[in-house]
Amino acid sequence: MRSIYKQYSSKGLKAVEHFVLIIIALATVVAIGQEVFHIFDVGSVALADLLLLFIYLEVLAMVANYIESGKLPVRMPLYIAIVALARYLILDMKGMSDWRIIAIAVSTLILASTVIIIRWGQLKLPYPKIKD
Repeated sequence: MRSIYKQYSSKGLKAVEHFVLIIIALATVVAIGQEVFHIFDVGSVALADLLLLFIYLEVLAMVANYIESGKLPVRMPLYIAIVALARYLILDMKGMSDWRIIAIAVSTLILASTVIIIRWGQLKLPYPKIKD
């Protein structure tokens, strides 16, 4: 009885997981389409548009990577956060106080350091291989 429960609950959770991944991918594609329509409507491409499209591209890459490997790469959301902070800093810097600029720069540095530490840990302290 317990193994049947474990088997079906695992399959059910995997189905929900894939359904949510499809929703995330579709929502991201819709957002990309909306941004492209906005660019055509305005008639020019701004740096903000390019950075936002890059964030959408990273989200799609993260979903594709997760579907292919079955593992959520921890570094990819960190990359997205770094780009989002850089976008925020680039676009709104003129209206920010010095302390806010410093806080965003320090936050970006912390995220970048976290990526380096995680990568070092993956190389030097890998998980043991699971035997099938």
